[in-house]
Order: sequence, then structure tokens, then C-alpha cells
Amino acid sequence: MLRCFVSWSGGKDSCLALWRARQSGAEIECLVTTYSGRASRTVAHGFPVDLVRAQAEALGVELITVETEWGEYEAKFKEAIAGLRDRGVEAGVFGDIDLQVHREWVERVSREAGLDALLPLWGADQRALLREWVSEGFTAVIVAVRADLGLEWLGKTLDGRCVAALDRVLTRRGLSPSGENGEYHTLVVDGPLFRHPLEIREATPVLRGRHWMLDIREYALGERRVGD
Repeated sequence: MLRCFVSWSGGKDSCLALWRARQSGAEIECLVTTYSGRASRTVAHGFPVDLVRAQAEALGVELITVETEWGEYEAKFKEAIAGLRDRGVEAGVFGDIDLQVHREWVERVSREAGLDALLPLWGADQRALLREWVSEGFTAVIVAVRADLGLEWLGKTLDGRCVAALDRVLTRRGLSPSGENGEYHTLVVDGPLFRHPLEIREATPVLRGRHWMLDIREYALGERRVGD
């Protein structure tokens, strides 16, 4: 059984990559999240780092947080995952789908840290991945959306109806159905991997640069699943 870490953004793609890796027999040792110490927010999607800790608790998986800024990102990330190799971790799981420059980076950095890189979603049809996401029973909330796409998407649950409606808008604009180019970001709150659902109790929309973002101010873990 291959022992792996998951490069964790908190969104649907990293979660589906975790799911596929687990389904293929990999043992998930931990999640790895990078965050800015100045803002206490994740580098990937700008989530409060404590919110990602709550996600990890809901999943029942250890979270490794790596404090970094852009200028030192690669060095800090590589140092962190090399340390995991010393714990017996053999590979990293990444949620990239089709951005070649991202694939080249994760493969090179993993190799230099003495690890393999697994990309379970790579090359898959994005609409098929979204259908898989819904059919497997995962739940995510749209927590960031490009401002020109409209504030009305913010806070919506990424279910089958939302996926279809959003796809129509993105297709008309020639944009990525999965939001690969930053069209939108999600926060995973429930699904078959979760021991507890993550409940958003208070949130406010804020405009940050070119994106509307959901400023999540209060959240909590729901009741533990029976049998977990």
C-alpha cells in the first residue's frame, strides 16, 4: 500500500484526487497545506488556516501546515515534503487536471524531495469529473468567483443543478468548467470521506481584487457519523 500525502487546497479537486487515490488503494498519511503567516490564510484559495484545520478534523486526517510567502514557496514546500519522506511517505497526491506547467512543477519538486507525484485527475474530462463529484455524494460550497461572472454564484452548493447552470455560463465564455484558471473556487464541507460535516454558520461576501469571496466568520463541525 503506497503511503501518500495530499497537497490540500480545501477545494473539490484536491478532495476528488484524495478520493481517487484512496479508491486505488493508497494510504493517506496526511494533508499538506501552505499558508501565509502574514494573513493566516492558505496560499491556494485564501481560506483562514483554522478553517482548513477544521476540514482535516472532519476528515480525520492529520494536517501539516507550511508557513511561507511566494518568494520562498518552493523551498519551504520541498523541505516539508522531504521531511514526510523520512516518516515513510512515498508519494504526493495532487489535484491538477490539465495545466502542464503545474504538472511539471509538482513532478520536479516531488522528485527533488525523493518522492513520486500522483495526479489522479490528470487529463480527465472536466465535466465528467464534476459528474463524478456529484454522484459520489460530495458537497462543496462556492467560496470565490470571478467578479465578472456574477456575485449570485457565491455561497451556492455545487450540486447537479448548480454544476449544469454554471457550466452553461462558463461554456458561453470559453472558460474552464472546473475553474482551472481561477474562474471559481470551492470549499469541501461533506462527503463519503468525512466523519463530520463542516457547517458554515456565518459568512459575508467581500470583493478582493478580481474575485468575490465568501468571508467565512463562523463555522463548526456537525454531528459525528454513526460508526465513525
